[in-house]
Amino acid sequence: MSSIQRTFIILKPDAVQRGLTGEILARFERKGLKIIGMKFIKATEAAAKQHYQEHAAKPFFGSLVSFITSSPLVALVLEGDEAVTVARTLIGATDGRKAAPGTIRGDFGCSKSNNLVHGSDSPESAARELAIWFPDALIDWTPCAQTWVAGD
Repeated sequence: MSSIQRTFIILKPDAVQRGLTGEILARFERKGLKIIGMKFIKATEAAAKQHYQEHAAKPFFGSLVSFITSSPLVALVLEGDEAVTVARTLIGATDGRKAAPGTIRGDFGCSKSNNLVHGSDSPESAARELAIWFPDALIDWTPCAQTWVAGD
């Protein structure tokens, strides 16, 4: 029995600046995750602070906000069977130097802080983050190949 979920992803400023947007999007799509929301934006300080609110008391909070607002990013909503877990597996460990080869961070990352991608860590986090970055309706659609991706 499938568990269709939505997850929130940020292709962070370093991914955009390094020209990795297409490669990263392709990995999510090839895995069978469906894009139902996407925008190229420069994050506001207010959105960044709201997004990282659980880290507000930590010493690195300021640098998180500064980094995510430093340059354009791509905000995504992905949908699919266990989308949260699937996306986080594709992304890899937080520290790109320790992430497994074959993951996004393992193949392209060499840093813990500039780590290319954010992915929601739970369905609850995804719902909270989606409310910040995509407050309006998302597009509901069915790819014609969907039965070939998740045929069970």
